[in-house]
Amino acid sequence: MNPVELTQELIGFNTINPPGNEEEIAKFIGTILVKHGFSVDYPRFDKGRLNVIASKGLCKDTQPIVLTGHLDVVPLGANKWKFDPHAAIVENGKLYGRGSSDMKSGLAAMIVAAILCSAKDCPKGGIKLIFTANEELGCIGAQHLRQTNYKIGKASAIIVGEPTSNIPYLGHKGGLYVKAVTTGITAHSSTPELGDNAIYKAARAITKIANLSFDGQKDPLLGFPTVNVGRIQGGLNLNSVPDKTEFMIDIRSTKKFNNQKAFQALNEELGRQVDLKKIVDLDAVSTPEFSDFFKMVLEVCSFDHEVEGVKKTASFLTDASVLTPWLGNPPTVILGPGEAKLAHQTDEYCYVENITRAVDLYSEIIKRNGYLQL
Repeated sequence: MNPVELTQELIGFNTINPPGNEEEIAKFIGTILVKHGFSVDYPRFDKGRLNVIASKGLCKDTQPIVLTGHLDVVPLGANKWKFDPHAAIVENGKLYGRGSSDMKSGLAAMIVAAILCSAKDCPKGGIKLIFTANEELGCIGAQHLRQTNYKIGKASAIIVGEPTSNIPYLGHKGGLYVKAVTTGITAHSSTPELGDNAIYKAARAITKIANLSFDGQKDPLLGFPTVNVGRIQGGLNLNSVPDKTEFMIDIRSTKKFNNQKAFQALNEELGRQVDLKKIVDLDAVSTPEFSDFFKMVLEVCSFDHEVEGVKKTASFLTDASVLTPWLGNPPTVILGPGEAKLAHQTDEYCYVENITRAVDLYSEIIKRNGYLQL
């Protein structure tokens, strides 16, 4: 099976989220895997939205390696694309299309590697693929699986196929998305003293956030926590005192300074003038550098993390925030053929050679992880 051609087929499915519509692509992938001896389940997330859980070679005494990714992609944006974003055109060694990097190339490489590694004898522990719906809006599909008590089992190791240019990462920061609301009293704008301006309250709160320095120690892998206000909405018309304002806060946490500490610090800083509600609450993920699995991955990838300036962790959130603790906290690596800098961009592309390279990397990691379980 050609992983580049499979990537092109996957890009052809319009899974822009919202609304997602992952059912067709899920069944397409499942049909391929069933033909190659995998047991496939389609846990439903919502109408027209399925996850894919596929496994082969599972056994009672050893846990499988898990390869995971998501089926949905982000909207196209307002700018015109060079090519039809679902046509999956290859030009000058680049495969263009929405999801080419984030992350249908990763899905394709994982599918092909899993099939190749299980064609004769599965490695010790077997292989499990977990492909989720509705990841882009906050790993909601993976969270739904866990909240509905799906029997996911445990894992010996996890590979997350998000875009890393085939550079292995040890983890990523957590994500805490918070909706903040300020309320006031409406009045005519010519007599503002009769009202209570909710936008002014929000502005004072946002100024505090801009100057907020979390009292957190530097995490050796993830660095310091960060905070950003990314959206604000308030008022209904120009000539009225607004009585409600909403704004969204994005906190990226670490193992040293987790979401609970961050939310507490935010509450203490903003006080009762601001009502805070958690929208997404996913903790950081990191794997010890000295773990046998990660050392093996570095060897397979022929990569040296000690080179000056080389990042060891990803800047984005992944389903590992949900899956890693749920699957028993196995060593977790983020490794995929896509280009992280092109995720969510107009004219998104993935280098063709990285897709074929990813198949080789995944295949070798799957095999060697089987040896580690002996």
